[in-house]
Amino acid sequence: MSFESSEPLSRLLVIKLSAFGDFVLSIASFQAIRAHHPQAEITLLTTQPYRRMAEASGCFDRIWIDRRPAWWQPGAWLALRRQLASGRFQRVYDLQRSDRSGGYFRLLPAPKPEWVGVVPGCSHRYRPPADQVLHICEREAQQLALAGVPRPGLPDLSFLSADVSDLDLPGRFALLVPGGSAHRPGKRWPAAHYAALARHLQERGIVPLLLGAEAERAEIAAIAAGAPGARDLCGRTSLEAIAALGRRAALAVGNDTGPMHLIAAAGAPSLVLYSHESDPRKVSPRGPNIATLRRERLADLTLEEVLAALPVLKD
Repeated sequence: MSFESSEPLSRLLVIKLSAFGDFVLSIASFQAIRAHHPQAEITLLTTQPYRRMAEASGCFDRIWIDRRPAWWQPGAWLALRRQLASGRFQRVYDLQRSDRSGGYFRLLPAPKPEWVGVVPGCSHRYRPPADQVLHICEREAQQLALAGVPRPGLPDLSFLSADVSDLDLPGRFALLVPGGSAHRPGKRWPAAHYAALARHLQERGIVPLLLGAEAERAEIAAIAAGAPGARDLCGRTSLEAIAALGRRAALAVGNDTGPMHLIAAAGAPSLVLYSHESDPRKVSPRGPNIATLRRERLADLTLEEVLAALPVLKD
């Protein structure tokens, strides 16, 4: 069922706290909400790592940073309650759909605003079907439909841009993203396999660019050592630069990690590798040309399997 408020809505709150990949996946929902409420003042409640991206998106009039107070910090909870109440929001879109964000619904004084989320007692309660495996974007589309928001399309990342001339890019290149959560090494395809892939790409005249943060420096160095000619860009690419590279790349291959969501949404033909630790049916990137490959253990995934699964490369 879908229904609209009986009067125009002028003050809205969107909640999306984390994580990186999930935040990127919600950009299409942010854009759909903004398009549906073009005249409203929309505030985003998020966490510090996503402030810059949220500001650049143009979807929000204000960005509030959630300090995520612990249960033993009553003063911080009272301050958050006052802040939420001060917004005098008429509707809240809870895209986090977590116990924490549901707690914020209970924290608000009565009368409560319209609340589009999963918390019991809210005005637009979304109940995900228990018998289906749904991607996070499908869940958000169904949730937003309860409030009359049209189905989001693919995310538009044109707001993320950067001058990457200092990288001296080759004419044709592929992005390799070998990183992932440091505490979940099972989500990483081995560096030796990435090196073999890099050598294969070089034989086809495609220069591999190795992307990652400081946490992946050792792996990237190992890949570069195993594939002379691959370019080590570890620590040299901002979020904006990653999106800019994604628009120009002939191909991207990477693990289930946040930057792959940016790259895929920016338009690079992308292959994303999954282990048993995550399910592409729920969290795969969204973009115009995405392929996924999953094995129980990524160490068992062969180069030949990856090559067979590559999407059609961009000219």
